[in-house]
Amino acid sequence: MSVTIDTVRRIAGLARIAITEEEAARLAPELGNILGFIEQLGEVDTAGVAPMTAVIPNHLRLRDDVVTDGGIRDAVLANAPQAEHGFFTVPKVIE
Repeated sequence: MSVTIDTVRRIAGLARIAITEEEAARLAPELGNILGFIEQLGEVDTAGVAPMTAVIPNHLRLRDDVVTDGGIRDAVLANAPQAEHGFFTVPKVIE
């Protein structure tokens, strides 16, 4: 498929990209080459190839989902600048 300068200007207008005539003339063969490569990819026989999400087989390493109460409240509150009654103390932001 050949891409004309008018097609390049139309694409640039749709993408809201300002290009000069020289840029449009330079981009026309580049876009034509890209479309030619895409046509080549369309000719490849992929009938016996299963779809894949990655080139190498990836397996997620999952840990058991265990519910706990944490049990480290005192250790967490040790990092707080101020703490009262087992909670973080913050300055009042609304008067």
